Order: sequence, then structure tokens, then C-alpha cells
Amino acid sequence: MTNSSSIPSTSESSKRSANSLSDLLGRPAAGIVLLLVFYVLLLIAFSVFSPYFLTLSNLSNIGTNMAFIGLMAAAGTPLIIGGGLDLSVAAVAGLAGVIVALMHAKGINIWAGCVTALIIGCAVGVLNGFIVTRLKLNPLIATLGTMSIFSGLSMVLTGGLSKPLFVPAFNWLGSGRLFGIPFPIILMLLVFVALWLILSKTPFGRFVYASGGNSEASSLLGVPVERTQMVLYVVSGLSGAAAGIILAAMLGAAAPNAAGQHLLTIIAAIILGGTSLFGGRGSVWGTLIAVLILGTLNNGLTLMNVSSFWQDVTRGVVLLMAVGLDQLRVRLQS
Repeated sequence: MTNSSSIPSTSESSKRSANSLSDLLGRPAAGIVLLLVFYVLLLIAFSVFSPYFLTLSNLSNIGTNMAFIGLMAAAGTPLIIGGGLDLSVAAVAGLAGVIVALMHAKGINIWAGCVTALIIGCAVGVLNGFIVTRLKLNPLIATLGTMSIFSGLSMVLTGGLSKPLFVPAFNWLGSGRLFGIPFPIILMLLVFVALWLILSKTPFGRFVYASGGNSEASSLLGVPVERTQMVLYVVSGLSGAAAGIILAAMLGAAAPNAAGQHLLTIIAAIILGGTSLFGGRGSVWGTLIAVLILGTLNNGLTLMNVSSFWQDVTRGVVLLMAVGLDQLRVRLQS
């Protein structure tokens, strides 16, 4: 009798454990917590394998090198949440640096060049928003087209060559420090905080989630879906221009395709952070942690002398595992 009665008890306890685990993973904040846990484990692993990894100088380098990517990923997160997509943002970054360099070479004040680059970034956002919201083109195709246009334009303006930008006050934007913290990191964190406040504390933030969740139903309920998406495209274009300026300041030169190679990293960070490509779901904090994970992964593998080809394989495996876990969590939520 004792043995037979213990079997149902064990079965019930295991079911309760499984249910509690499902409830835990199904919570909205679970994705961010899992990313944080993974990031901490990554830090521990690399600190064991490399004595040069867990130093203040190296961690500062990781943040600085990923800051311009973080700027674009931060702005891309609400855009994808709102049902959009911008593949041209890295091309805009390259074009922004080129514009600053060419204007400076002609004797125009470098800060006027920066302002011009930011205005052009906003104009590209307006163009992308108009094509997507008014002409009703698929955002993937529309921004793929504009990416090709602006990437090609950067090559035409420079002949495919890098343009030097050695201006101490300007270069400070990429290598200077405030209160001992690299300025690019401070700027990136300020952008993330600002976007978090907008998404979580304002009516516009609610419009963003509603537009991505169900645009047709949201329009019927009075949500300005097209206007919301237009603003998001402008913010994305602006972030691309700002990132291009920071990158040019870091490198001391404007390379036409300097940011283009990082487009996949930008999209990967947004997806890895838990933002759904179908819209309506995501968090800027998840994107920030994902940016740090990808930067740490790249830095740690480099310190371990791992081939760049295997680094690509590792990043792909990590991304697939993260997306798979996130999909499992979404099913548990539903």
C-alpha cells in the first residue's frame, strides 16, 4: 500500500514542478532574465579561458566597440515592434560619415557637417516611411532597395576610398571620456533609457505595440498606425546617421562601407533580445543585453585566438539557440 500510494504523489509533484517551470518561463520578463544569466555565464567562461578578458580596459573596449551598433539596434527595436523593418540603417551610417568627411575636406565647419548628416539621416527615414506606409511596399524590399542606393552613393562620392577625419574635438566623440566612462557608451545608454521611457511611459509607446500587434484593428480603434511608423523610420534614420558620426570619430576616417558589414549583427541583436519580427512584442533592454552578448562573444573568441570563420559559426549557433528558447517561452505564454 505504501509503495502504490507514493507513485501518484511523486507523479503529482513532478507535474507541479513542470507547471511551475512553465509559469516561470512564460512570464514576460523571463526572456531578459535568461539573457542576463547567459551573459553572466559567458563572462565567467571567458574569464577562465583568458586572463586578459576580465579587465576594466577590455570590458571598456567591448562597450565602446559595440556602442555604434547599439545605437542602431536601439532605434531598430521599436521599429520592428511597430511592424516595420529598416535594412538601410547601416548604409545611412556609412553615408553620414562620408558626408562629414567631404564637407570638412571642402573647408566647411565639421559640426555643420555633423548636423547636415543628421538631417540627411532623418530625410532617409522619411523616404523609407513614405515608401512603406503610403506606397504600401513591403518594408524588407523597400529598405533593401534604399540600402543599395545609399551604399552605392557612398561609394560614388568617395571612389570606394576612406577619407581621413583627424580633428581632435570631433575624434573625442569616438574616443573621449566623461567621468571616466567612454562617451560612446554614455550616448548609447542614454538612447536606450530614452526609448525605454517612450515605449513604457507614453501613449506613443502604446501606439507602437498596438501598430505591430494588429495594425488593421488598431487603425479601427483610432491608433495612428501610419504616423507612428513614419516617426519610427525617422528615428531609425537618425540613429544610423548618429552611429556613422560616432564610428567615423572612432576610426579617424570615413569608410563608405564601415558600418555595412555590421547589419547582420544589428538585426541579430534585436532578435536575440526577444523582439518578434512579426511585431507587437519586444524590449529595448533585451536588445541592450543582446548587443553586449554579441560583443563579448566576439571579443572573448578573439582573445582565445579562435578563427574568424568559427566565430561566425558560434554566433549563428548562439542566435539559433536563443531564438528557439524564446519561441518556447512564447508558446508557454500563449
